[in-house]
Amino acid sequence: MDKYGLIGYPLGHSFSISYFNQKFADEGINAKYMNFEIPSIDELPEVIAKHPELRGLNVTIPYKEKVMDFLDSISPEARAIGAVNVIRVTHSGNKTLLKGFNSDVIGFTQSIEPMLDKKWHKKALILGTGGASKAINYGLKALGLETVFVSRYERPGTIQYNKITPEVIKEYKVIVNCTPLGMYPQTDESPDLPYEAMDNHTILYDLIYNPDQTLFMRRGAEYGADVKNGIEMLLLQAFASWEFWNGKEK
Repeated sequence: MDKYGLIGYPLGHSFSISYFNQKFADEGINAKYMNFEIPSIDELPEVIAKHPELRGLNVTIPYKEKVMDFLDSISPEARAIGAVNVIRVTHSGNKTLLKGFNSDVIGFTQSIEPMLDKKWHKKALILGTGGASKAINYGLKALGLETVFVSRYERPGTIQYNKITPEVIKEYKVIVNCTPLGMYPQTDESPDLPYEAMDNHTILYDLIYNPDQTLFMRRGAEYGADVKNGIEMLLLQAFASWEFWNGKEK
């Protein structure tokens, strides 16, 4: 039986394990998807060695960047982004080869593109600077938008939340939340923004999908913003993962 899995720490509720095991059951695929909660990325070779039936892995926080050191090859897109969240495991004789890909950018761009209007949506704010934010930045730029990262800290190439004025909101009509703010169970939290400056040309996209509608989304919607959560992106990512594992490279 082929095996697939997810590496990260901590894992808690995993969308992938339920999605893929349901897919395997529905489509009669003789495979199993497992969670590998490893407290250090240094344990990855042990996971690979212990499970010779592994054909593919997903990678989640905090290992999307660190995992790159363990791979034999990386797709040009994932290398440009600087983060990997899909690994194809190929067994060739006595060798096991690991190739890294990034499905974040595929899932995100396919999900947000129908919302965009070139007349209004030329600039975007990316909230957060972690591994997912790099893929979001890559995807937005591929769609023709200018981007700026927003951070709580003074970092090169970023602006801080306290510098985001109503004027900035009126200029940057697309705002993507790549932080865990507002994720269950802390659903009463939201990024500190002047929501009152938003209007019906503002897009708020939240990578969070639990709850369905975060406080970030609700506060923007009050002023007419078009809002979307991360569930469609997740589904599109899962589809892309399956394509990568089965050698259908994009």
